Amino acid sequence: MLDAPESLLAERRRLGLDVFDEMWDGVLHMVPPPGGPHQVFGTELLLVFGPLAKRRGLQPQYEAGLFRSAKDYRVPDQLYCRPEHRSARGAEGAELVVEIRSPEDETYDKVDFYADLGVREMLIAHPAEHRVALLRAVDTACCR
Repeated sequence: MLDAPESLLAERRRLGLDVFDEMWDGVLHMVPPPGGPHQVFGTELLLVFGPLAKRRGLQPQYEAGLFRSAKDYRVPDQLYCRPEHRSARGAEGAELVVEIRSPEDETYDKVDFYADLGVREMLIAHPAEHRVALLRAVDTACCR
């Protein structure tokens, strides 16, 4: 949505519906809140990954903004970042992002954004299909 009416944005803020919204190069993407099965799966995953990440010096965050700029950010379901990646608005980088698929979501459209920010790994969970995909950044400098 390029030009959302201020009244619509104010109503979304008032109702708390804007917390999942993303900005893609200045274009607003209004994302609906995740449903019950999505939240249950995400919580279970966080309970497993959180302690493991902390032992490795990473900080788990749930539904936090990952920013390139104020007009270019995504809100992964989870991110795991180093302390220096954290900022007042969320995170400016991450080691791992987790996206839990929902019907008709834009998960795979976010891959390049995360790669450009230097995210090392992206875990894409497909709970309905009982499978996950792990995407890893690869150093291509040796192959040029």
